[in-house]
Amino acid sequence: MSDDRNSSSSVILSFILGGLTGAALAILFAPRSGEETRELLGEKLKEGADRGRQWRDRTVARGREAIEDASDYVEGKRESLEKRRDRLAAAVEAGRQAFRDEKDKM
Repeated sequence: MSDDRNSSSSVILSFILGGLTGAALAILFAPRSGEETRELLGEKLKEGADRGRQWRDRTVARGREAIEDASDYVEGKRESLEKRRDRLAAAVEAGRQAFRDEKDKM
């Protein structure tokens, strides 16, 4: 099983390295001037940074929603358990009182 994971990781790593090498070669041999290439790269980097910030903001918002939902769920379960505990305590006390009443009758 770990061999499958290692070979999958190797394939993925090779694919990523190949993609990066191809991108670097494409930039080096592009039919643009250095200034145009730098401007293009700068724009792409800014776009990537903006997308990254948007993704981060969406992910943080989803995380907060998940935490809030989990908190609400836990609070509801806590309240339900408290009600059950109270009912059980009342039933136990009623049982004790019934036992005392029967004991007093004897």
